[in-house]
Amino acid sequence: MAVADSSPQILVIIGPTASGKSALAIELARSMPGAEILSVDSMQVYRGMNIGTAKPSNAERARVPHHLIDMIDPNETFTVATFVELAEAVIRDAQARQIPLIVTGGTPLYFKSLFEGIFEGPGADEAIRARLSTEETAELLARLQSVDPAAAERIHLNDRRRLIRALEVFELTGQPISSFQTHWKSQQPKFDARWIGLTWERDALNRRINARVKQMIAAGWVDETRGLVAKYGTLSKTASEATGYAELLDHLAARISLDDAIEQIKIATRQLARRQMKWFRRFPNVTWMDGATDVNALRDAVLAT
Repeated sequence: MAVADSSPQILVIIGPTASGKSALAIELARSMPGAEILSVDSMQVYRGMNIGTAKPSNAERARVPHHLIDMIDPNETFTVATFVELAEAVIRDAQARQIPLIVTGGTPLYFKSLFEGIFEGPGADEAIRARLSTEETAELLARLQSVDPAAAERIHLNDRRRLIRALEVFELTGQPISSFQTHWKSQQPKFDARWIGLTWERDALNRRINARVKQMIAAGWVDETRGLVAKYGTLSKTASEATGYAELLDHLAARISLDDAIEQIKIATRQLARRQMKWFRRFPNVTWMDGATDVNALRDAVLAT
């Protein structure tokens, strides 16, 4: 696909979880007449998963239109291909209406697929998938660490779907999936955009993450998770990959204490932030800014660039 018309401009805001992307996006949108926000978050698509995915509040969404939030129920599966199809429609609509679009979120794979195209890889082998599905997650991770440590480092230990896919690709091709992904780069971006990244000193970001987890628990995250189970029974494979929900489900099943669940969530979220930045640092042409800067000053700096 050819590069899209850059007017009105697409503005991308990336950064790790808890870096202040949403707050900056909203401030920017309020300063750009007619601007709307496209969420690039694989978990904010799920209805009812509000606190744990740090969705914008109803008041924030009333002030600025948001797209691709609350799309499906958490017992349904959502894929990167579905996201790209829906996101491209949002972008085309924004361009047709001649309004600015702010694209922000914390799912690097979705960004890469939207702007550079989806990594296809070899087709699925149902026999291999069925066999791998019988193995414990720890076994899958250990095997992947031995054949593709780069992929094992990027994939969350609860993400069985991606662990199985990485091992499937290795069995089918004899090559690690990370080697394919290294060369996964389009010659030309599908959409012209200006990219802004928020970066934080690690200890400061870790403190923000720990504080946010505490705030989420105080806001009712445990009750939210309990309500999801009561309404939907079980979460889909993709929804269950959302950081924190698996730990709270373990707590609700009396497998771990709430204190242990909270500590595990803090650790998992800090690990997520590191993985996100490893992805985001590979993206070209990003103007990086200090996320610790006051949001109004950040807004002004972005508008001035």
